[in-house]
Amino acid sequence: MMDITYRKDVVPATEAVVSLFESSGIHRPTADSARIAEMFARADLVVTAWDADELVGVARSLTDFCYCCYLSDLAVAAPYQRQGIGKKLVAMTREAAGEQATLILVAAPSAAEYYPGIGMEKLESAFAIRRKR
Repeated sequence: MMDITYRKDVVPATEAVVSLFESSGIHRPTADSARIAEMFARADLVVTAWDADELVGVARSLTDFCYCCYLSDLAVAAPYQRQGIGKKLVAMTREAAGEQATLILVAAPSAAEYYPGIGMEKLESAFAIRRKR
């Protein structure tokens, strides 16, 4: 088992995030590094997973730390998947957001079966106005 370090005190370099997103299979605007940088600069909570100095997982959230926490990005590099890293990132996000906050995320269809397995409840009443780009 690898020695993975988790941190809540660092925002990773944009290039590392882009590389992680591309490895993980998550669909994000990785060709637009300025947008990725802005996504992380404006986040309220970023939890990261590291194998030495390599970024191998990230959970990026928008939250008020008292009522709701939207976990917008959860990504683990392909070689590190199925080792509990994503589950730990979610648990640390939940802990940091606080027990008063509801943790919410929108799952990609390919990942929808993962979340009930780590203790998340499926909601049927979510709504969205989709982004145009």
